[in-house]
Amino acid sequence: MRIVLFTGKGGVGKTTAAAGTATLSARAGRRTLVMSTDAAHSLGDAFGTGAAPLGPEPTEIEPRLWVQQIDAQRRFERSWAEIQGYLMSVLDAAGVDPITAEELTVIPGAEEVLALLELRAHAVGDRWDVIVVDCAPTAETLRLLALPEALGWYMTRVFPVERRVVKALRPVLSRAAGVPMPGDSVFEAVQRLHDDLGEVQQILSGASATVRLVLTPETVVVAEARRSLTTLSLYGYRVDGVIANRVFPEGGGDAWRAGWVAAQRDVLAEVAESFPVVPVWRSSYQPGEPVGPDALAAFAAAAYGGDDPLAAPDGDGPLTITRTDTGAVLRIDLPFATRADVDLARHGDELVVTVGSYRRLFALPAALARHEVAGARVDDGSLRVRFRIVQEATHG
Repeated sequence: MRIVLFTGKGGVGKTTAAAGTATLSARAGRRTLVMSTDAAHSLGDAFGTGAAPLGPEPTEIEPRLWVQQIDAQRRFERSWAEIQGYLMSVLDAAGVDPITAEELTVIPGAEEVLALLELRAHAVGDRWDVIVVDCAPTAETLRLLALPEALGWYMTRVFPVERRVVKALRPVLSRAAGVPMPGDSVFEAVQRLHDDLGEVQQILSGASATVRLVLTPETVVVAEARRSLTTLSLYGYRVDGVIANRVFPEGGGDAWRAGWVAAQRDVLAEVAESFPVVPVWRSSYQPGEPVGPDALAAFAAAAYGGDDPLAAPDGDGPLTITRTDTGAVLRIDLPFATRADVDLARHGDELVVTVGSYRRLFALPAALARHEVAGARVDDGSLRVRFRIVQEATHG
């Protein structure tokens, strides 16, 4: 199964690019699902469904092409209800009115996170050949993709201890604190959520899943796309291409267009320099948005040219471990990062890598956990961490 996620700054045309790619896939004979994890849901508008709005279940709009706009609220209620109910009972005991309590127990961005669970449900089945995902704008997408690992740290380090303590002391704590302690069902709900999100991360960081960045030829937008590439690589997600949308075509004669062409030419040169190892596809500026499967297919075909829009990239991916005579080298792709941007620390069996405001905790495999960090450097867009075998002391 091939999975392609589209993201980019809001308003750059990522929904159009996702919908067009999915339409090409279906018309090439693949059973294709295009789904949205963006709360703004624009897929229905892009496909021109009009008076027949898309529902929470996949809807076939032409042969081999299904569209789904996830009902995030329904998924939220299924996956979060047990946890939310407990949190509301705590707030109720503290005197918070029910309406305010319900608002306080909805984590910002939780609906988008739980929408990824719908992707997992589709990915583990065999119904689809291709899944195309219209993601939320870049910042929200990056937070979503970082969450499974962050929750994993809590689940492996804190959760087991907390569960044992609460189970042993629940009667005493309830009387002393005056608030209800979480029951087994709450802990089980958190465990299920963690397991499901962990599986999402495994699927999306696999060789058949890639992220595609959509941008417009504007300096601010390109700068955000560069940061996104760095962060996505940090978390192990492959970026397989960039779509530069709304590019003014050369010629035309009038001064207004000539000015735009000249300005975009400089930015497009920067795009080519910024993303030298992935394809950069261009889509010409159009007087109106492509609406309907035919217009979307034409848009995507023109953007990709003769390239296969679903070709899987070659290579090792953004993270590799290579054995050496003295130990091993861990390589993490961090395009555009400099030594000053990266902070590295070792805590027990974990390697903590911080790039800007994003942090990743690498749980080292057993073989590396017994090694010591011998050095690290950032060059050629990669962080390389050298591990050295620890020589055990011998006793005579």
